[in-house]
Amino acid sequence: MNSVALHKISYGIYVVSSVNGKNMNGQIANTVFQITSEPPTIAVSINKLNLTHEFIQTSRKYSISVISESAPMTFLGLFGFKSGRNTDKFASVKYKTGTTGVPILLDYTIACLEAEVINELDCGTHTIFIGKIVDCDVMNDKEEPMTYSYYHKVKGGKAPKTAPTYVKDEPKSDSKQATYTCVVCNYVYDPEKGDPDNGIKPGTAFEDLPDDWTCPVCGADKSQFKIN
Repeated sequence: MNSVALHKISYGIYVVSSVNGKNMNGQIANTVFQITSEPPTIAVSINKLNLTHEFIQTSRKYSISVISESAPMTFLGLFGFKSGRNTDKFASVKYKTGTTGVPILLDYTIACLEAEVINELDCGTHTIFIGKIVDCDVMNDKEEPMTYSYYHKVKGGKAPKTAPTYVKDEPKSDSKQATYTCVVCNYVYDPEKGDPDNGIKPGTAFEDLPDDWTCPVCGADKSQFKIN
C-alpha cells in the first residue's frame, strides 16, 4: 500500500479553538469540512489526546480560524506542536472573543466560523465534532487560505503525530548539502532554502546558524537536530 496517496487528498490549515471555563486553547487542524448548507453545519476531526478535544467535549462549542499563506512557521508551530497543558498559546497572539465566548484568532486569519456541537462521531483515535454554525465572517479577502499542500511544499511543514493525516516517513531533499531534521517535530532544515521567516538566508549552512536559532516549528534548539 502506497500511503503517499493520502497526501494527495486536499486539506486546509485551520486553528480550531475552544474554552473550558476561563481557560482557552487552540490547535492546528487540517480536517475541516462543511456538511450541509441549510442549516449550515461543519465538522472537525480532533485527536482525543489533545486538550482542545477535552475543551470541545466540555463546552460543546468551537471556533475555526482559516489561516492565510502568510502565516510563519513559528505561528503554525505554536498551535501545531505546542501543548496547551504547558503553554498559553493565546498569550502572544491577537484574538477576539466570539459570540459563543470562544476565542477567534486575528493574526494571519482570513475568515472565521463559530459552531455549537450538535453531534459527534467516535472514530477511534479521533472524534468528529459536527457543529451548527452560529456565526461567521470574512476578515481578510486579499490573502489566500493556506492549503495543506502549500504547508508541506512551500513551508516545509510536517504533520504532528496526533494529526489524522500523520504518516511516518523519512525526510527527503534535493539539496546538494546535508540537511538536518528536528527530532522533536521532524522539521527539516535545508541549507539551500534557509529559514526566511526568521531571517536566515538561503545558502546558510547549519553550522553557521546563530547559537540562539531554534526550530521554527516547535522551538527546539540546534542540539535537537540530527544530520540526514
